[in-house]
Amino acid sequence: MKEQIIAILSELRPEFDFTQSANFIDEGMLDSFDVVTLVTTLDEKFGISISGTDILPENFESVEKIEALLRKNGIKSE
Repeated sequence: MKEQIIAILSELRPEFDFTQSANFIDEGMLDSFDVVTLVTTLDEKFGISISGTDILPENFESVEKIEALLRKNGIKSE
């Protein structure tokens, strides 16, 4: 799942190396529009619907946080 998330992030913002960041939000790698786009992409890719209450910056700070959000929505880690 980690590789899929990194691939999605890299497609969204190819100018950044998401494997080298501790916090995508604080480091300016993702803004609010990027998060909305990311949520839509994750919903489509994984066949889920991320709740609006889960669309918080802290859930998109790192690959691990995004993985946790996907697991919360029923996606099993590979």
